[in-house]
Amino acid sequence: MLRKILTSGTLLLISFYTALSQDSSKTGKLTISGSADAYYRYNFQNAKDSGRTNNYTSFTNSQNSFELGMASLKADYAVGKVDAVLDLGFGRRADEFSYNDKGGMTAIKQAYISVAASDKLKFTMGKWATHVGYELVDAYLNRNYSMSYMFSFGPFFHTGVKAEYTAGNFGFMLGVANPTDFVTASFAKKWILGQITASAADGKVKAYLNYQGGKSNDIWQNKIHQVDLVVTGTLSDKFSVGYNGTMQSVKTKAKSSGDSWWGSAVYLNVDPSKVFGVTLRGEYFDDKKAVSTFSGATGVGTSVFAATLSGNIRIDNLTIIPEFRLDNSKDEIFLKSSGAGVKSTGSFILAATWHF
Repeated sequence: MLRKILTSGTLLLISFYTALSQDSSKTGKLTISGSADAYYRYNFQNAKDSGRTNNYTSFTNSQNSFELGMASLKADYAVGKVDAVLDLGFGRRADEFSYNDKGGMTAIKQAYISVAASDKLKFTMGKWATHVGYELVDAYLNRNYSMSYMFSFGPFFHTGVKAEYTAGNFGFMLGVANPTDFVTASFAKKWILGQITASAADGKVKAYLNYQGGKSNDIWQNKIHQVDLVVTGTLSDKFSVGYNGTMQSVKTKAKSSGDSWWGSAVYLNVDPSKVFGVTLRGEYFDDKKAVSTFSGATGVGTSVFAATLSGNIRIDNLTIIPEFRLDNSKDEIFLKSSGAGVKSTGSFILAATWHF
């Protein structure tokens, strides 16, 4: 089965490259990259393997099991002012990322074409990973392996068109897209996307103010608005920090006022050497009205503080990540093997990511 998937993906990439080559009289540059990840997760509240995972975040919903995350293959073909990207993903992580899609569409993480109108203005159309949030879908690009609550209940990707303008140390993006996480959305009202970026003159501090808003693609037609802030800072070659704060408001037709969920996370990154680093993520997630949703699931319905300590052992392009995570909630949303409710749970993950 895996051989068939990889063969189909390879043929699709070849067709993609051939089509672009035939449409251009110029010589372009094709860049192929890829990655793979796998992990083992053990939740200490379920030592007897009761079937409960005590997991409310994406991509690590397993217990006492070795799991394949995702194998990715990405083609980037640039010719003149045109840049086309096809990014394929295979595995549970890719399926969960494209949870609204069926069949082969779940394998297409990203597929878009960009045209540079000038050295400052660029237009992009297609499907691309969201600009909202600090963390990314590809495991090797994150220092923690498990994902935050904000990533899991926020947007994963957008399908539409966007314009990006760069002016010195500032950047601006404005886009129109299908409702969040939908590749196809006939008759649905479109969403507005936005981003303002700013960076210090030396590039050591960067800030991103992000927005998405529109009506949900379901019978309730909820009005959703999300504002998100990401700030990164490099203090030295061995220490860097990151911050992510976000709030999403949801207003239904039945209510005159809306409910909301919000979260805030700090990332502390220490790299004593090139082969070893440590990241501590502290996140507070507040969803007392249970308005957050993910892949059809209801929200957590309480507030949660999660602390995650991850090691990064780097051997060339391979990174081994031993990780300890503690989730503590205001209410008893976690379960013991016996079925009794508890307010906190601990997990251990051993993961490996590789890329080329």
